[in-house]
Amino acid sequence: MSDIRVIIMDVDGTLTNGKKEITKKTKNALIKAQELGVTLILASGRPTSGLMDFARELDMDKHDGLLVSFNGSKVVHCQTNEVLFNETMTIEEGQAVLEHMKNFNVKPMIDKGNYMYVNNVFDNEILVNGEPFNIIQYESRGGKFKLCEKDDLAAFADYPLNKILTAGNPDYLQENYKNMMEPFKDKLSCMFTAPFYFEFTAKGIDKAKALDTVLSPMGFKREEMIAFGDGHNDASMIKYAGIGVAMENAVDDLKAIANEVTLSNEEDGIAYTLSKYIKEIEF
Repeated sequence: MSDIRVIIMDVDGTLTNGKKEITKKTKNALIKAQELGVTLILASGRPTSGLMDFARELDMDKHDGLLVSFNGSKVVHCQTNEVLFNETMTIEEGQAVLEHMKNFNVKPMIDKGNYMYVNNVFDNEILVNGEPFNIIQYESRGGKFKLCEKDDLAAFADYPLNKILTAGNPDYLQENYKNMMEPFKDKLSCMFTAPFYFEFTAKGIDKAKALDTVLSPMGFKREEMIAFGDGHNDASMIKYAGIGVAMENAVDDLKAIANEVTLSNEEDGIAYTLSKYIKEIEF
C-alpha cells in the first residue's frame, strides 16, 4: 500500500469518458483503492445531484466518500448526506449577477430543490465544436433536474445561490466575459469551466478551499492526496494536492502546473497513474 490516502477527481473530462461513462478499468481501480482504505472525492462544477449516481457506481456511499460540488461551494458526505461545507453568494449578489446577465447573449441557469430554472427552455442551443447543441437539456439531465421557466431570474432568485451558470457560444464568451464579470471581479469568483460555460460563485470559492476546509480537520495531509483534472477550474486542487495530475486531454494551462500528465479520459488515465502509486492496483 502506498502513502496515498485521498484520491480527488474532477468528473467531466477526467473521471468519465466522452459518453459520460466511467470505464470498467477506472471503476475497478477506484473500488480497489477504497477497499485498501483510500478516501475518494469527486470535485466538480456539477451540482450535488449530478454527482450522486457516479458516487454510488463507485461504492463511495459505502466507503465514506465526499462530494465537492458547485466548483467548491458545497461539500456533502456520501453516506450520511451531511453537508460539511456550504458557502453561497448572498441573495443580493446573486440577483445582481442575474440582472447584469440580461445585457449579454448568454443563457443563465440556476437551481433550487429538484428544479433548474431558465428563461426559455426552447432557447437552448449554443455552438459546441461548431455544432448546434442543446445546452439546457444537457445541463438539466446531468444535474438530474426538472426544468422550469422564469421570465425574470433576478426577481425569482430570492434565496442564496451556490452557483450561477451561464452558457454561450465560445467565441462570444471569449469576447464578453470581462464585461460580464467587471462589476463582480473583486466580490465574487468568476471563471470559465468550459469554453462555453462561465460561472459565478462566492468570493474565494474554489475546489482547493473546499477540500482544505473539510480534509484538514479530518487529519489528512496534502502530501497524502492525489488529484486528477482537465480544466481551468481544477487548477486550485491540482496545486493543492501532493500529487497533481493533468489528463492528456487537459487544457495546456493545467498541464503546465501539474506534477505529471497521465493518459486521457478515454484511455483510463486515472487507473494508469494509480497503478504506479498503489501496487495492489493493476493496469
